[in-house]
Amino acid sequence: MRLAFHPFRLLARRHPSALLLAAQLLSLMLYPAMDNTSEGRLLFGAVALVVIPLAVWVVSRGHASTRIAWMLAIPAVLLTVTGIALDERAILPWSASLEAILYFYAAGTLIAYMLRDPHVSTDDLFAAGAAFTLLAWGFAYAYFVCQSWVPGSFTGLEPERRRTWMELLFLSFTNLSATGAGDIIPVSSPARALVMLEQFAGVGYIATVVSRLIGLTVVARKR
Repeated sequence: MRLAFHPFRLLARRHPSALLLAAQLLSLMLYPAMDNTSEGRLLFGAVALVVIPLAVWVVSRGHASTRIAWMLAIPAVLLTVTGIALDERAILPWSASLEAILYFYAAGTLIAYMLRDPHVSTDDLFAAGAAFTLLAWGFAYAYFVCQSWVPGSFTGLEPERRRTWMELLFLSFTNLSATGAGDIIPVSSPARALVMLEQFAGVGYIATVVSRLIGLTVVARKR
């Protein structure tokens, strides 16, 4: 049994960012099942219970303050579980606010970790992917909060209804990656401000982090 778990433990110790990235991508495959049913909301809470501690773990490996991370993570998990268990949707925007701040903090920690490292390692590549997903999730939660506090902030093919979590996450990925291939349109001023901030963050991430990793890789190969 120890031999079976040895590769997993080795990966967790050397590349914690890889586990966070894998959990984010796996949750991306599960999100289509998280509709307005009770089973979907329970699945949403289960994903939060896994991803949030991983985000805190990445913060600790990045030599940042875990006290700040736990101050955000613990109430976020409690509010998420309480809101889902009691079917109180009014609580979810508050938990989403804390999760957005936590993901932004964890992403900033990973970016600082990559910029501090003068060499490109395998963990840097995993960290680059994990930081990108953390930013995408952080803005998606910010969109969720914006839609809850300012109804009608986003519109689309069916303008009369609220945007689902999957639609907001899709909007976040299209803005952060600068593809612009989205059918969700921000119409309120706060929503448009958030979209512009994410577009700026996406361009800045590619220009600073990704280009730096590519440059260091090219220099290392020439040497």
